[in-house]
Amino acid sequence: MKKISPALEQRLKKAARAAAKKSYSPYSTFPVGAAILAGSGRIHAGCNIENASYGLCNCAERTAIFTAAALGEREVRCVVVYTPTQTATPPCGACRQVINEFGPQARVISICDSDHCIDTTLDALLPHAFGPRNLA
Repeated sequence: MKKISPALEQRLKKAARAAAKKSYSPYSTFPVGAAILAGSGRIHAGCNIENASYGLCNCAERTAIFTAAALGEREVRCVVVYTPTQTATPPCGACRQVINEFGPQARVISICDSDHCIDTTLDALLPHAFGPRNLA
C-alpha cells in the first residue's frame, strides 16, 4: 500500500465529502463523493451523476478518474469514497475495473458518517484483474 501523509489523507476525505454535496442523484437519493490522488500529486474529485436511463449513470469514482484523465493524469495513487451511511461502502465492480486501469496498486479508502472505514488496496478488492498488461 502506498503511503500518504495523514494531512493529505484528510484533504482527500474532505474533498470526497464535499463532492458528494454536488451529486445528481434524484433516482437513488444516494449521493456519493470520491477524491483521487493522481500521480502528479493533484487531487481530483467527482460525484455520482444519475440519468433517467439508469444504464447511463456514472459513479463518483469514475467521474473523478475520468476528469483527471481528461486533464492528462495517467496514474491513480489513492481513491477515497464517501457515502452518507453508517457503514463504509467500497467501490462497485465497474469502478474497481476503472481504478485498475490507472492504479492497479492504488490505496482505496471508503468512509461514511460513522467511524467505520475500509482501508485496503485495489489489488485486494479486485484480485487477478484484467488490465493493460494483459494486452501487451
